[in-house]
Amino acid sequence: MDLENQGLEEYSDFKDRNKITNGRLQEIRFWVTIMKEHAQFIALGLPCDQTALIAEAESFVKQFGALEEKVKKAKVIDPELLRKIIAAVKALIAFQRGVLLLLIQCKVRASIFPLFVDHITREAVHFLELLEKPLQPLSTIQEILERAAFWLRQMKEHIEFIIHLLDPSERSLITQAEALLEVFRNLLETARDLESMSESDPRFFNAAVRFIFEVNDRTNELRDFKATAHELVVLCRVLSTIPDPLLTDHVRREADKFLKELEEFKSVTNVCKSLQASQ
Repeated sequence: MDLENQGLEEYSDFKDRNKITNGRLQEIRFWVTIMKEHAQFIALGLPCDQTALIAEAESFVKQFGALEEKVKKAKVIDPELLRKIIAAVKALIAFQRGVLLLLIQCKVRASIFPLFVDHITREAVHFLELLEKPLQPLSTIQEILERAAFWLRQMKEHIEFIIHLLDPSERSLITQAEALLEVFRNLLETARDLESMSESDPRFFNAAVRFIFEVNDRTNELRDFKATAHELVVLCRVLSTIPDPLLTDHVRREADKFLKELEEFKSVTNVCKSLQASQ
C-alpha cells in the first residue's frame, strides 16, 4: 500500500470513529434531558401528601439538570461523566419502578397513569442499554425492525395519553388522535410480525424496506399533530388536563428523535435494497 492510500484510509477511519463519538455525545445529550423531564412529570403527578416521593423526584430533576449542563459543554465522552450518568439512570429506573409498584398496588393514588410510569421506565432502560454498549449503527434489518417496534410502541402510547388528557368536548382533536392511534397500533403489530420473520435471516427483505418508509411518512404526520397540540396548549386554545406545555413539547421531540433514526434506517435499508436489485 502506498503512503497516499494509507493516509486516506487512516483519515477515513478517523472520520468514522469521530462520527460514532459525536453520535454518542448527541445521544447522551438528548436522553439526559428526557430523563430530567420524566422526573419532573412524576413530581407534578404525585399527590401533595407524598412529600418524600415528590422530594425524591425533584432531586432527580436537579441531578439530571446538572448532568445536562455538563454534557452540553462536553467535547468528548469523559469516562467519569459517563459513569455518573449510568449511576443516575440506574437510580432513576429503581425509583420509577418503586412508584409504579405503589400505583399498581393502590398505595398511592396519583394523577399519572401507571402505564405512563412504565412508559418512561422503558425509555430509561433503553437509554441505559445505549450507555453500556458502544454506539454502533444498526446494520441488519432485524435490528432496525426491533428498534422501530420500540419507538412505535412509544408513539402509540403518546397518542393514548393525549386522548385521555383532552377534555371530552375537544371532539375534533380526539377524532384526529383516534385515527392516528389506529394507524400506529397497526404499524406496531406489523413491525413485530416483520421482526419475527426477519429471524429467518433472509438475504433481502424488501417488504420490510417498504414498511420503514411507510413508518417514516406516518411518523411525520404524528409529529405534525403533536406540534399543533403543543402550540394549542401554549396559546391556551385547547381544553385539557395537560399539566404543563413541557409535556406536549417532550412528546414532539421524541417523535423528532424517531424520525432522525428513521432517516438512518432508510439509508441502510435503501442500500440493501439497491444491492439486491442489481443482483
